Amino acid sequence: MKSEMVKLEHKGIQFKMSRPKLAEIAIASVFAQVLPPVANVQPVVPADIPAVGQPWRGQGGINGGLVAARGDVPEHYLIIAAEDTGSHEWGRRGETSGATSKTDGLANSAILLEEGNHPAASAASKYTADNHNDFYLPAAAELHQGWVSCPEVFAQDCYYWSSSQRSADVAFLMSFGDGIQSDYDKNYELRVRPVRRLFI
Repeated sequence: MKSEMVKLEHKGIQFKMSRPKLAEIAIASVFAQVLPPVANVQPVVPADIPAVGQPWRGQGGINGGLVAARGDVPEHYLIIAAEDTGSHEWGRRGETSGATSKTDGLANSAILLEEGNHPAASAASKYTADNHNDFYLPAAAELHQGWVSCPEVFAQDCYYWSSSQRSADVAFLMSFGDGIQSDYDKNYELRVRPVRRLFI
């Protein structure tokens, strides 16, 4: 049985099509307006992202910049606590720790907390702000990002511990006054600045 044809006219142009085909086009048009093609969907990004180095309301600290995806850690913003948590030893000098990642402070900190007696990592993990309790001791690369992005938010006259071990006796540190990244004896008390991740 032949489909019934419908005659249409728009701006002087006339054409005919079957009633089922017209229904398909109408439905597709509605969905195209309500549900745009996947290729046109943009990721949802908050409109109120502050400039790097500025406080990020509700996120527990300062925007430390965007961190590219690495390994199984997706792209994210590094949120730097607004204040230090004092000076603390890295801990357990003479013992080799599993916290050796130069980029993943969260993984390092989990290892340090499990090993126990690592005061700097413990102090960072106890920090809370804006109801966020997922802070940790940053890895060497995360401290370096802070120096590249917003060194002015750190004290300039001291050293900061990273969560990255270099050897049984020393761990990596960062100086924000001159950008030097080196290592130091784990028994020394250095500044601690917690960070957390914000995934977008």
